[in-house]
Amino acid sequence: MSQAFKINANAEPYTDLPPIFARLLEAKAHKGLSFEAIGKAIDHDEVWVAALFYGQAKATPEELAKLGELLEIPTTSLTAEIGEDWFPRRGLGPVPPQDPLLYRLFEGVLVYGTPIKALIHEKFGDGIMSMIDCKVNVERKAHPKGDRVVLTFDGKFLPYLRW
Repeated sequence: MSQAFKINANAEPYTDLPPIFARLLEAKAHKGLSFEAIGKAIDHDEVWVAALFYGQAKATPEELAKLGELLEIPTTSLTAEIGEDWFPRRGLGPVPPQDPLLYRLFEGVLVYGTPIKALIHEKFGDGIMSMIDCKVNVERKAHPKGDRVVLTFDGKFLPYLRW
């Protein structure tokens, strides 16, 4: 008899999240669905869906209803825990991150952040790249020395105002 996938809600990154997020991930695993498949079912990108499942995005009542139907979780449960009265707490968590993959992403910003900033200023002027108006894509690229991870951040440039 196979065991159901269970999330330890007392461990990072779940400790600050409502229990419904562990339930979403367990239902995703039980159904054998990828974030991409869920995204197609609810008309969103896989990165946005993953952000939702980790409390980093806010779903509409309609999206919660679609998600509930797909994952066989009562919409009333989703609405009660992450409906209109709940708002995401977006952020990184502990700094530096303890998870090895998150730490390497953090390290990438530490090592290449200033050069990227310089290039953005050189090409766009004095400003920032929006993470609010940003689309993130994760791709796998074959490579003879081992597959590569390609991350794309497609963010709107926001110039600093001069007054």
